[in-house]
Amino acid sequence: MSQSILDTMAGASTGTVVITDALNFWGGKRVQPSHNKNAEPVFEPATGRVLCQMVPCVEEEVNEAIESAHTAYLKWGKMAGLERARVLLEAARIIRERRDQIAKLEVIDNGKSITEASADIDFAWQCLEYYAGLAGTLAGQHIQLPGGTFAYTRREPLGVCVGIGAWNYPFGIAAWKSAPALACGNAMVFKPSPLTPVTAVLLAEIYKEAGAPDGLFCVVQGGAETGSLLCYHPRVAKVSFTGSVPTGKKVMEMSAKSVKQVTLELGGKSPLIIFKDCELENAVKGALMANFLTQGQVCCNGTRVYVQKEIMSKFLEEVVKRTKAIPVGDPMLEDTRMGALISKPQLDKVLGFVEQAKKQGATVLCGGEPLVPSDPKLKDGFFMSPCVLDNCRDDMTCVKEEIFGPVMSVLPFDTEEEVLRRANDTTYGLASGVFTRDIARAHRVAANLEAGTCYINNYNIGPVELPFGGYKMSGFGRENGQVTIEYYSQLKTVVVEMGDVESLF
Repeated sequence: MSQSILDTMAGASTGTVVITDALNFWGGKRVQPSHNKNAEPVFEPATGRVLCQMVPCVEEEVNEAIESAHTAYLKWGKMAGLERARVLLEAARIIRERRDQIAKLEVIDNGKSITEASADIDFAWQCLEYYAGLAGTLAGQHIQLPGGTFAYTRREPLGVCVGIGAWNYPFGIAAWKSAPALACGNAMVFKPSPLTPVTAVLLAEIYKEAGAPDGLFCVVQGGAETGSLLCYHPRVAKVSFTGSVPTGKKVMEMSAKSVKQVTLELGGKSPLIIFKDCELENAVKGALMANFLTQGQVCCNGTRVYVQKEIMSKFLEEVVKRTKAIPVGDPMLEDTRMGALISKPQLDKVLGFVEQAKKQGATVLCGGEPLVPSDPKLKDGFFMSPCVLDNCRDDMTCVKEEIFGPVMSVLPFDTEEEVLRRANDTTYGLASGVFTRDIARAHRVAANLEAGTCYINNYNIGPVELPFGGYKMSGFGRENGQVTIEYYSQLKTVVVEMGDVESLF
């Protein structure tokens, strides 16, 4: 494994790293682009400077990567589950060993705080360990039939799977998608977001070092055109996509041309319901966790915060005080709790939502403005102050549409029946949350919320053991948990006749 870039990470700081290594990976090695057409600059969010150039893979390169993956799959798919598990466990060990260096590069690539990035890398190796534990348990079923005849089922891999990642968890999503795919005996070709192309290739190198066959996990760079080539490719058996609803619809449409299996983890506008009998301290902390992780750029964030009227003033006082106190700045510093948004266009888009909310009658209680940290090297970074909006209504754009930034919209409610109706009045259904001391109400509300996840008295905790995915337009299929094995494998039924054939002819 080429450790050149990771070797420089120990003493790395914001604004000092330049990426010159090739970012594609197949055939067991990094691969330089075959051309320089349509190269796009990749920016370090915290400084706004160019980090590297992303050159999209063209059809010939995509074909090479997929053929490399297919060759690896033919070998890997025939290995025993425990053999595959050993490779995944070794890869997890390597990630643990290099956690700090990978986390620093993730910060430079993505802009989130080093505290969050370190936790993301921990989640990645835990994901590999979890699916290593499941790899040896994959089994079929024996079914006894009349006359001594019997049948059995075999759980088999799909083949070459495609993973298309998002920019909010660049290394993490590569691990979440590849671990169950590899555990089931598949190979994967992964396309990172063009905004964060740097760290997924590290995972490819780690899998190789851990003993995976060359080509088992390939990385191709690019945007929509490269993604289309992957979705249409006849060798691809499945596409797992994380991203926006409009792009998810296109992925589904393209994959349908050859009836590929699809998992879609799409956007959300999740409700967080806070009842007057809650433990207010925990509810405030939960609301902050539901809105400001990764600068608010998390698909399952609880950005519609419904607060029962009796405690609204106390809640707002405390949540505004704590939001104002969030340290925003250099994401590489341990004390920083909020870094930079991913790009200038994303920053402008989020600020535009705040301006629109004000025009529609919302009140900005704090934040919602461009922020220039005191450190001169951060003056061109993509920072904003975290925002809390009051006087919001359900028909406002800031309440209906996914902002994907650090903006919390707070709305009052009176009764449980009313708030459930309003919470479910959305095309999304990714996550939800409720804070209450009433255990019967907690479970009743959870049962009635139309979302793939409901947090009770917490928010945005998601260990690898728990399935994650959406209802409605937030997608289908699941990531993490045991059930994901079913989305990366297929069932074959084998019928064994022990007697003579009874024929009608």
